[in-house]
Formats: sequence, structure tokens, C-alpha cells
Amino acid sequence: MTLQEASIQSVQIANIPFGDLFSEEELRYAILDKGKIGKVLERALGLRNGPSNKDFIDGELKTNKCKANGEPMETIAITQISSHIEELIANKPFKDTWLYEKISNILYVPVCREGTIKDWFFFPSLHIDLTNPRFAKILNQLEEDYNLICTAIRKYCEDGKMLSTINGKYIQIRTKDSCPYHPIYSTSYGRNISDKNRAFYFKKDFILAIREVI
Repeated sequence: MTLQEASIQSVQIANIPFGDLFSEEELRYAILDKGKIGKVLERALGLRNGPSNKDFIDGELKTNKCKANGEPMETIAITQISSHIEELIANKPFKDTWLYEKISNILYVPVCREGTIKDWFFFPSLHIDLTNPRFAKILNQLEEDYNLICTAIRKYCEDGKMLSTINGKYIQIRTKDSCPYHPIYSTSYGRNISDKNRAFYFKKDFILAIREVI
């Protein structure tokens, strides 16, 4: 499925209460874990899981919890870093990274989670295309954040410390793991540099900035 096809499909499910959109079984599945909302959304769009780094043929699907006015209430997980730690340490050029591939073309579908689950609804989708000139300022900030994070990772490693949360303006890395934890091992430094896996996240400021552009 292409991002454009999903965007067209998302129009059909926007602003409809979950109670009218999903079965009781799907609602029970969704309420067990906030992470299940993304899976329910994928089902509603007709998206099928595959081996690609991206959800769509040409892009990625992201959602998060928002207030009824669309204000984001949480960050958005992007991608875990353990299998790419050496390119972060080496500060591989941003546009050549798997991270850029994940975020360069996004269909963002916020979900209002106020009231009971039957009252929840998906907002109209937003298309975030970082190759579009109108996103140039945001893209430049993301690249600056990425370079800052790479520099901070190397500093932790050089100082013999374990990684901690590292914040840019729009993205951050922090813990994303569950027991049993998966330490991050660096071949460059010959040791574990984190006791848990970590991931890139979009901060709420990124969503606020996107809403000002679109």
C-alpha cells in the first residue's frame, strides 16, 4: 500500500467514534495497551505487516494520543537504535541513515483518547513530506538534533559511561525495552554502552511545529 492510498482511506475513518468504527473485540484489543492503537489503525487502513523498514511502500505511519483540540499528549516512538549504534557513533550523514528513511515521508494520524474508548476517534491525517520545501526549517532542525545526539553518544562512550536520555529540540533517544532487557553493545568500544535498548522518539514540540506548517 502506498502512503497516498492510505491517506485516501484515512478520510473514511476520520472523526468517527471508535464505538461506531470497531467491533467489541477490536476495542478490547485496543484498550489493553496504548501501543495496540497503531495496530488497530493499520487494520482500519487495510495495511498488512511486511519486512520493510517502512509501513508503506513509500512512507511510514505514525499515531499518538492527543486532546480533543489536537494537542499532542505524548511523544511518538520512531525506531530502536541497537542495530544501528555504530552508524550513530560514526555520525553517518543524516540523509543516508535508516532514521531519515523512517521519517522522511509520514502519514500522521492523531487519535483523541478523551472519554471512554467508544468515544475515541482518529483526527484527519497529516502528510509530513520532509522533501517538500515547506518543511525545510523542520528538516534542518531534525538534522541538527541528529548530529547533537550522535555527538552526545560518542561522549558517553568516550567517558566510559552508559547511555542516558539525550534530547534535541524535535527528537530524543530514551529507553524503549522490556524484560528481559537487551543491552546495546558497541564493537567500536568493545563493551555494552547501554543496559537497555533505546529508541528515537519525536517530541511533542515536533508535532506542534508540524501543525503550524500544515
